[in-house]
Amino acid sequence: MSSLADLRKDYSLAGLLEKDLARDPFRQFDQWFREAEGAKIPEPNAMILATADEAGRPSARTVLLKGLDGRGFVFFSNYESRKGRALAGNPRATLVFPWIALERQVIVEGAVTKVPREESAAYFHSRPRASQLSAWIAQQSSVVTGREPLDEAMKALEKKHAGAEVPLPPFWGGYRVTPESVEFWQGRRSRLHDRLRYRREAAGDWIVERLAP
Repeated sequence: MSSLADLRKDYSLAGLLEKDLARDPFRQFDQWFREAEGAKIPEPNAMILATADEAGRPSARTVLLKGLDGRGFVFFSNYESRKGRALAGNPRATLVFPWIALERQVIVEGAVTKVPREESAAYFHSRPRASQLSAWIAQQSSVVTGREPLDEAMKALEKKHAGAEVPLPPFWGGYRVTPESVEFWQGRRSRLHDRLRYRREAAGDWIVERLAP
């Protein structure tokens, strides 16, 4: 294994100036997201979700962005999972979109709320049927004895709901991260990166701040 200290890359693909930004972070994110799609980045909607529980213990995992509008960033999960329990006690989160191939990342910080049940139901029933069934099986983050019980439970559910709509589990649904700040990070040479952050003021307006690299 090579020395980690020797793993070094100088970023040079692009820069990011204040004059180049859209007027709000949602439009800027949409622009960068489209460019990530155009660059054929695998699963550009993959994001790291970081939470902390009531005791301040942090945890992080990769989830998928499934909705975005002027209200915020939406993902779906089991409410009884580790992240669900953390968000119940401390409803704040950070999202990180690591578009490394473009030498970019986006960091979103904000408060988290559950989306209305009708929104969760609409998304749930748009999923592949097998994914709908698996949402009922997975007691997410709990310890299981092996793979076999999961496979057996899947077969039982397929039989139970054969020819019928799979209902939305009461313990499953969406979360919306309403951003208070959104940072757009563009790698630059010599580690003098461009970091431009939109921050929402008390009146609801967005201001843009440049952060030191």
